[in-house]
Amino acid sequence: MRIQLSIPLILSWIGFPLWAQGSQPEPFIRARVDVVNVVCTVKDHNDRYVSDLTREQFEIFEDGIRQSIDFFHNQTGEKAEPLAIVLLIDTSGSVKDKLEFEQIAAGEFLQTTLRKKKDMAAIVQFDSEINLVQNFTYDYSKLKNAILAIRAGGATKLYDAIWLAVEDLLGDEIGRRVLVILSDGADTQSTTSEQDAIKVAQEKDVVIYGIGVKSQRLDVADFGKLKNFAESTGGVFFNSKANLERLREAFTRINREIKNQYSLGYVSKNERRDGTFREIRVRVRKRKVTPQHRKGYFAPRYIWSSPPRSYQGSS
Repeated sequence: MRIQLSIPLILSWIGFPLWAQGSQPEPFIRARVDVVNVVCTVKDHNDRYVSDLTREQFEIFEDGIRQSIDFFHNQTGEKAEPLAIVLLIDTSGSVKDKLEFEQIAAGEFLQTTLRKKKDMAAIVQFDSEINLVQNFTYDYSKLKNAILAIRAGGATKLYDAIWLAVEDLLGDEIGRRVLVILSDGADTQSTTSEQDAIKVAQEKDVVIYGIGVKSQRLDVADFGKLKNFAESTGGVFFNSKANLERLREAFTRINREIKNQYSLGYVSKNERRDGTFREIRVRVRKRKVTPQHRKGYFAPRYIWSSPPRSYQGSS
């Protein structure tokens, strides 16, 4: 079943309750401890993954200040944390002639990546509308059928689609959160900005992988946008050259990335809740290796809230 997502509806669910008419209660500050999660992969000088590192071999810095690594998990093997993957598939007219390639390669990717009864995936298509084609499921056959049922549409709401996929689908999932985007990178109709889409992904610890798919009929691609989304969240961008084998290769590399991750967590020594951007740098105590991770995150702000009350219309 296809469920159309809309920004006003999602906002009414998650962030902006409608209070019953009458006077508002006095706001108060809700305090909490925020753990900064950093997903990281490490490669040697031959571009091979290094998967046997320990907590003691990692150092993490925020704005140049070393932090204490409070949580550490090697995500290789069957002991890796569960995966929640959203496939975000561009079905706008600009990539219509490559949709069949996307469907074939995406189905193969999920079949080889998802572990039975442990990892879930959801399918979202976007063009001038954003549709949840298949909600999270462990069932590969449902995912495959959903991918094959996708049809091409009109314009492109890439930034809106990213925001909704992160905020409404991935945001509350347990374990590792991955968003794979197949698109030409062009956005023609979103109300969400590129920066806001990146910010929400960083806030929700979502790693974005971008696969560039460019039509041979139209020259509207903007792969730089996809690359920026990936690099800002710790993912990787791949140019498929609009070729089935290159698409398969891109998905294979994403599969390897996911299966060679480390998760690092720390509580920032900077206690200010000012909403500013904070740069993250990971260093590995091993020669000739390079870590890859997100560039940073936006610090939370104090949450001015109110005591729970009935929503409008409730008795």
